[in-house]
Amino acid sequence: MTVEEAEKVLRENFAPWVLDLGLRVEDVGEGTARVRLPWSDRLAREGGGLSGQAMMAAADTATVLAVSGARGGFVPMTTVQLNTTFQRPVKDADVLVDVRLTKLGRTLAFADIAMTADGRPGDVVAHATTVYAILG
Repeated sequence: MTVEEAEKVLRENFAPWVLDLGLRVEDVGEGTARVRLPWSDRLAREGGGLSGQAMMAAADTATVLAVSGARGGFVPMTTVQLNTTFQRPVKDADVLVDVRLTKLGRTLAFADIAMTADGRPGDVVAHATTVYAILG
Protein backbone atom coordinates (compact mmCIF):
# COMPACT_ATOMS: atom_id res chain seq x y z
CA MET A 1 0.00 0.00 0.00
CA THR A 2 1.36 3.40 -0.93
CA VAL A 3 1.24 6.51 1.24
CA GLU A 4 -1.33 7.97 -1.16
CA GLU A 5 -3.53 4.87 -0.85
CA ALA A 6 -3.24 5.00 2.94
CA GLU A 7 -4.23 8.68 2.94
CA LYS A 8 -7.27 7.74 0.86
CA VAL A 9 -8.19 5.06 3.45
CA LEU A 10 -7.87 7.74 6.12
CA ARG A 11 -10.08 10.25 4.24
CA GLU A 12 -12.77 7.73 3.32
CA ASN A 13 -13.11 5.66 6.50
CA PHE A 14 -12.70 7.90 9.54
CA ALA A 15 -14.98 10.30 11.35
CA PRO A 16 -14.59 14.03 10.72
CA TRP A 17 -13.23 14.61 14.25
CA VAL A 18 -10.40 12.11 13.55
CA LEU A 19 -9.61 13.93 10.31
CA ASP A 20 -9.56 17.20 12.30
CA LEU A 21 -6.45 15.87 14.09
CA GLY A 22 -4.54 16.62 10.88
CA LEU A 23 -2.84 13.22 10.78
CA ARG A 24 -0.34 12.75 7.96
CA VAL A 25 0.70 9.35 6.71
CA GLU A 26 4.49 9.16 6.36
CA ASP A 27 4.97 5.47 5.61
CA VAL A 28 3.02 2.24 5.25
CA GLY A 29 4.61 -1.16 4.88
CA GLU A 30 3.46 -4.72 5.16
CA GLY A 31 2.31 -4.63 8.76
CA THR A 32 3.82 -1.25 9.64
CA ALA A 33 2.70 2.35 9.53
CA ARG A 34 4.11 5.72 10.52
CA VAL A 35 1.72 8.61 11.06
CA ARG A 36 2.51 12.15 12.15
CA LEU A 37 0.24 13.87 14.66
CA PRO A 38 1.06 17.56 14.14
CA TRP A 39 1.37 19.80 17.17
CA SER A 40 -1.62 22.08 17.61
CA ASP A 41 -2.63 24.37 20.44
CA ARG A 42 -6.17 23.06 19.83
CA LEU A 43 -4.99 19.61 20.99
CA ALA A 44 -3.19 20.87 24.09
CA ARG A 45 -4.68 20.43 27.50
CA GLU A 46 -4.27 22.49 30.64
CA GLY A 47 -0.57 22.98 31.25
CA GLY A 48 0.26 22.94 27.53
CA GLY A 49 0.79 19.20 27.04
CA LEU A 50 -0.63 17.37 24.04
CA SER A 51 -3.91 15.65 24.90
CA GLY A 52 -3.64 11.94 25.61
CA GLN A 53 -6.97 11.40 23.86
CA ALA A 54 -5.49 12.83 20.64
CA MET A 55 -2.46 10.56 20.94
CA MET A 56 -4.65 7.49 21.53
CA ALA A 57 -6.83 8.35 18.54
CA ALA A 58 -3.70 8.73 16.40
CA ALA A 59 -2.39 5.34 17.58
CA ASP A 60 -5.74 3.68 16.92
CA THR A 61 -5.97 5.22 13.45
CA ALA A 62 -2.39 4.31 12.53
CA THR A 63 -3.12 0.70 13.46
CA VAL A 64 -5.95 0.57 10.93
CA LEU A 65 -3.48 1.74 8.28
CA ALA A 66 -0.91 -0.91 9.30
CA VAL A 67 -3.55 -3.66 9.09
CA SER A 68 -4.74 -2.27 5.76
CA GLY A 69 -1.17 -2.31 4.45
CA ALA A 70 -0.71 -5.92 5.54
CA ARG A 71 -4.04 -6.98 4.02
CA GLY A 72 -3.48 -5.12 0.75
CA GLY A 73 -6.30 -2.65 1.33
CA PHE A 74 -8.91 -1.49 3.79
CA VAL A 75 -11.29 -4.01 5.30
CA PRO A 76 -13.85 -3.33 8.03
CA MET A 77 -12.30 -3.73 11.48
CA THR A 78 -12.83 -2.54 15.02
CA THR A 79 -10.77 -1.96 18.12
CA VAL A 80 -11.08 -4.72 20.71
CA GLN A 81 -8.47 -3.41 23.14
CA LEU A 82 -6.17 -0.38 23.32
CA ASN A 83 -3.76 0.00 26.21
CA THR A 84 -1.65 3.15 26.40
CA THR A 85 1.09 4.16 28.81
CA PHE A 86 2.10 7.82 28.76
CA GLN A 87 5.73 8.34 29.69
CA ARG A 88 6.07 12.13 29.55
CA PRO A 89 4.19 15.18 28.31
CA VAL A 90 4.68 16.49 24.79
CA LYS A 91 4.88 20.25 24.32
CA ASP A 92 5.37 22.13 21.05
CA ALA A 93 6.36 19.03 19.05
CA ASP A 94 4.73 16.72 16.55
CA VAL A 95 4.30 13.12 17.60
CA LEU A 96 5.41 10.30 15.33
CA VAL A 97 3.25 7.20 15.73
CA ASP A 98 5.04 4.00 14.66
CA VAL A 99 2.93 0.83 14.44
CA ARG A 100 4.28 -2.68 14.03
CA LEU A 101 1.89 -5.60 13.76
CA THR A 102 3.09 -8.39 16.02
CA LYS A 103 0.53 -10.90 14.74
CA LEU A 104 -1.97 -10.81 11.92
CA GLY A 105 -4.51 -13.59 11.90
CA ARG A 106 -7.67 -14.20 9.94
CA THR A 107 -9.91 -12.44 12.48
CA LEU A 108 -7.55 -10.65 14.89
CA ALA A 109 -4.56 -8.33 14.57
CA PHE A 110 -2.17 -7.42 17.37
CA ALA A 111 0.06 -4.34 17.28
CA ASP A 112 2.79 -2.58 19.21
CA ILE A 113 2.86 1.22 18.95
CA ALA A 114 5.65 3.63 19.88
CA MET A 115 4.99 7.36 19.97
CA THR A 116 8.00 9.66 19.88
CA ALA A 117 8.48 13.41 19.97
CA ASP A 118 9.54 14.58 16.51
CA GLY A 119 13.16 15.60 16.31
CA ARG A 120 14.09 13.49 19.30
CA PRO A 121 14.75 9.98 17.95
CA GLY A 122 14.25 7.33 20.58
CA ASP A 123 12.43 9.74 22.89
CA VAL A 124 9.36 7.60 23.52
CA VAL A 125 6.57 9.71 24.97
CA ALA A 126 3.93 6.97 24.97
CA HIS A 127 3.66 3.27 24.23
CA ALA A 128 0.53 1.35 23.29
CA THR A 129 -0.62 -2.12 22.41
CA THR A 130 -3.83 -2.87 20.61
CA VAL A 131 -5.96 -5.73 19.38
CA TYR A 132 -8.25 -5.36 16.38
CA ALA A 133 -11.06 -7.59 15.20
CA ILE A 134 -11.07 -7.93 11.42
CA LEU A 135 -14.68 -7.96 10.28
CA GLY A 136 -14.30 -8.38 6.54
